[in-house]
This record gives sequence, C-alpha cells and structure tokens, in this order.
Amino acid sequence: MENLFTVPQFPRSSAYHPEWITASVSGGANPLWMTEWLTQALDLRPGMRVLDLGCGRAMSSIFLYREFGVQVWATDLWFNVTENFQRIQDAGCEQYVFPLHAEARSLPFAAGFFDAIVSIDSFPYYGTDDLYLNYLARLVKPGGQIGIAGAGLMQEFNGVIPEHLRTWWTPDLWGLHSAAWWRQHWVRTGIVDVELADSMADGYQLWLAWHRAIAPDNNVEIQAVEKDQGRYLGYVRVVARRTDVELDEPLVSLPPQYSKKTLLRD
Repeated sequence: MENLFTVPQFPRSSAYHPEWITASVSGGANPLWMTEWLTQALDLRPGMRVLDLGCGRAMSSIFLYREFGVQVWATDLWFNVTENFQRIQDAGCEQYVFPLHAEARSLPFAAGFFDAIVSIDSFPYYGTDDLYLNYLARLVKPGGQIGIAGAGLMQEFNGVIPEHLRTWWTPDLWGLHSAAWWRQHWVRTGIVDVELADSMADGYQLWLAWHRAIAPDNNVEIQAVEKDQGRYLGYVRVVARRTDVELDEPLVSLPPQYSKKTLLRD
C-alpha cells in the first residue's frame, strides 16, 4: 500500500495517501496524475479562479488548491455535490474549493469569470461538439488558458475498430481522439492559440497500473490495453490560450414575434 500510486514523474501526486485516492475514484484515469501532468504546462498562480470541469469526486480540485493555491469551482454532473463537499471539507479546502452540480453545456458562470479552465478525463464526453469550445471559451478571460488531459488515442483509426479493441470498445469511446485531432479541432475555431498538444510517453503502462490497482476485475479493459501496448491507447493533453476575439453570448431563446395572420385563402 505504501508504494501504490507512487510514480517518479509525478512527485506531487505521490504525496497523497493511497486510501484517500482509492476512496475517491471516479473514472478511468488517475486524476492526480493527469492533473499534475496538465499543470506542468499551465501558468497557475495563487488566488486565480479555476473551473475544474467534470471534476468527478473533486480529487483534482482539491489537488489544484493544495498544490497551487488557486480557487476552484469543482463542477460535475454525475457525482453527488454533497459528497464532494464533505470530501472538500475533510481536506480542509472548503474556503477555496466550491462544489457545483451542473451540465457542461449549461454552466452558471459569468463571461470572463475564470483565469483558467481545466478538464481531467471528461472532456471527450462533450468537447467533441464542433461548437462547444465557442461556448466554453467565453467563461475564461482573454489570455487565460484552457487545458484538458486524460485517456485518448495515439493515432486515429478512422471508424474501423482494431481487432484487439473490439471486445472492449463501446459507443461512448468514439469520443477518444489523438492530440493531433484535438489540436485541429481547437485551432479551426480561431478563438484559441494551441500552445501544446501531445501524448504521454508509455502512458499505457500507467493506464494498466491504475486499473490493476483500482479495478482488477475489469479484465476486458486490462486485456485490451495489454494487447494494444500503446499503439492506439494512452493519455493525451492539450493546452490553449484564449485570444482576444470577441465572443457572443450563447443564444438561449428567441424573443416572441408572433402576430395573428389569416390562416386560409378565401
């Protein structure tokens, strides 16, 4: 147990107790590893306001405050907000980490409210929408960063699932993409400058180590990653900075314009 989740390339994450980590599992990747990897490319300073979008059980949010002194809005749709608040309280972060239940396409924040936005192992569930970045980017100040990290592809396979992945592959996994795909997806909007889009060297090994520890009975996924050996599966991260392009408020509804007219010809 002492050595569980201790990884040399992530010294900050290695300081957190394995029992706390395993009790807070919410997804397919270790949120502390992913957050530490992502923050290596972010300019975070104490007091900044950060949106942690799709935070799961708020491990990444707690980590962001404790390691960087930022204020964090821990926002998630699936996980219980009261449970997250209890976890945040127990970590001594309740004055700096604010749990919120919200859907990624209906976020209750003012334009330009955040200094940075991060999303750990959840962005593929909603961010592949061609228009989503246009919606999300309004919430970060011009010059602020948007960063994502989590499971992805090392190369695209254009609709034909490789034989060794077919048993494991489910429809929701079509949201997984390569770093190059994400770069193009964001660059074409013209509203961000992509500063980094890469994959983790031998990330599949950490994928295996994580699942063998937290879900040893998940043989289908473990065997798929073992057979793949990093050919398609691994971890990707993307960091971009919002430009000063003016963004419109999202259109929620049209004003009423009805006027009565004659229905039929005489």
